[in-house]
Amino acid sequence: MPRDPLILAFDTSAAHCAAALLSGDRIIASRFEPMARGQAERLIPLLEKVVADAGLSWRDLAAIGVGIGPGNFTGIRISVAAARGLALSLGVPAIGVSSLDAQAIDAKRPVWSLIDARRDHVYAQYLRAGGDDEAPALMSAREAAAWKGARVGPDALSDPAPAIARIAAARLATAGQTSIPRPAPLYIRAADAAPPRDPAPLILP
Repeated sequence: MPRDPLILAFDTSAAHCAAALLSGDRIIASRFEPMARGQAERLIPLLEKVVADAGLSWRDLAAIGVGIGPGNFTGIRISVAAARGLALSLGVPAIGVSSLDAQAIDAKRPVWSLIDARRDHVYAQYLRAGGDDEAPALMSAREAAAWKGARVGPDALSDPAPAIARIAAARLATAGQTSIPRPAPLYIRAADAAPPRDPAPLILP
């Protein structure tokens, strides 16, 4: 059985269901399934498969890593809720990792990290060499194209789970006695769903 801390990471912030199991600096099991819908039903069975592929059990995990977006509103909620539930039941920390950080994991900083936000826009974040990164923002693709400097994205990372696992492991190792905050969705754009235009029905006494 691996002696290094085991990190199970997963992500459903885009049109996929992805998971990876990290032991030390090695990915020992992973799964990636493209899908536009159905992540809520598929995620837990996929995680069970990844853990079983490594010959391990849930109780062997030291931490959960989860993609917090930006990306699909519903997909982010699915992963974050699952990570919180697993962390609570297993008694391990859950560590949120943004997709912007994950895709730039091997990039030399400073660097712009860009993710396609559709509608001719990108999610963007400027990652500095010494930390103190800019806050992520929604920008027009034209504005982003005018920026100078190195960049990664907007479609550089097809499977984010291994990178999420590596970042989560690094944060776990440096956390020390400080508490790791619960993962929270990184919403930059409001949900696509809009309230109905018709007035609510009148309920008679």
